[in-house]
Amino acid sequence: MPQTLSSTSMFTPCGFSPHLHSAKEDDQGGLIFQDGNLASASLDALIQHLIPTTDYYPEARIRKFGPKLLQLLTEWTETFPYDFQEERMIGHLKDMIDRIAPCDEAYWKRMNQLLQTLNQKLATLSHGQEGIVKINAAVSDKLVAFKSKPPSIQREILTVCSDPYTLAQQLTHVELERLSHIGPEEFVQAFVHKDSLDSTKSCFNEQKKTSNLEAYVKWFNRLCYLVATEICMPAKKKQRAQVIEFFIDVARECFNIGNFNSLMAIISGMNMSPVSRLKKTWSKVKTAKFFILEHQMDPTGNFYNYRTALRGAAHRSLTAHSNREKIVIPFFSLLIKDIYFLNEGCANRLPNGHVNFEKFLELAKQVGEFITWKQVECPFEQDHNIIHYLHTAPIFTEDGLYLASYESESPENQIEKERWKSLRSTILGKT
Repeated sequence: MPQTLSSTSMFTPCGFSPHLHSAKEDDQGGLIFQDGNLASASLDALIQHLIPTTDYYPEARIRKFGPKLLQLLTEWTETFPYDFQEERMIGHLKDMIDRIAPCDEAYWKRMNQLLQTLNQKLATLSHGQEGIVKINAAVSDKLVAFKSKPPSIQREILTVCSDPYTLAQQLTHVELERLSHIGPEEFVQAFVHKDSLDSTKSCFNEQKKTSNLEAYVKWFNRLCYLVATEICMPAKKKQRAQVIEFFIDVARECFNIGNFNSLMAIISGMNMSPVSRLKKTWSKVKTAKFFILEHQMDPTGNFYNYRTALRGAAHRSLTAHSNREKIVIPFFSLLIKDIYFLNEGCANRLPNGHVNFEKFLELAKQVGEFITWKQVECPFEQDHNIIHYLHTAPIFTEDGLYLASYESESPENQIEKERWKSLRSTILGKT
């Protein structure tokens, strides 16, 4: 059984409490001390002695214990990344990280690097990244505590890629690579729960397989949060404005390429509340180009402007003479919504009992267009360094974004002040 002695009763500033010095193995559960130092121990007792529990934790030695545990975790994750594919192991890793919360900035930076490396390794596997991404976001939030404005939590996007067109090309690489894994059967599995022509017969005997479709939606969300993180992270207003203008140019290049999914993710990231509230920052931004892009993706009239632009890109693709002109990457969430409402809003059978071929032909048309678009080979040269950054750069959670935003530009009203105070208390442990 783990030891249950409290840390205050076990430790003094110079070592173990003299009340625990004992030469009898039984008294210490397999541990033998001499002059306050551990002299010998059974393997089981030593393991239990080194494992923190809810009742026993060596608080007095946290700065010595934390780095050693970090070294252990680093070697473990680098040597056996497959161990961390399971949700149970991710939970254990998160628990260990949370227990070492009092450590300093250097610890959290090293933990950040560890999680990025593990995330990269898991990216080559079929699954396992989602849990690491959540922990990585939590660690990024912790690092806001040390932001206090000089050093940032990570490399910034402008140090990795300063050319908007190049970043738009690499985003297109990511989009087409992820799209290539989505088959037409995933749309069917996502929306058809029973046989489309027999409401009493189950169409699938096995669990739905929509992992690639779901992963693509998660990629969109990640890009949104990455954009917002990059904007909220810099300490100086001028730097934040520079990042905003950079992403506006990236979004424009995505539009010109026909990459509407990345375009919408970037616009969504810049419209997130923690970013949009940075009025002093936005006052330094040339927003004319941004408003034009927003207009293109305006949801008014069921995204009329976007649908017009999409038809133009689709027509260009049909008459294209190069892969560059063939690129059409739709705003995926809207495509899913269109297919869903077409499936749900139209009956499978007509009143006379005949099959509603008009519905199924329209479904086939929309899915068929998507299959054609996703098969286009990306014509741009791949930059592995940029793509690695897009996949693994730490991102703030929503709370982390708000905290970084408030640290950049002070709260303006009582509601914001109360939220700022709550976030500092929750994330930073400050009042």
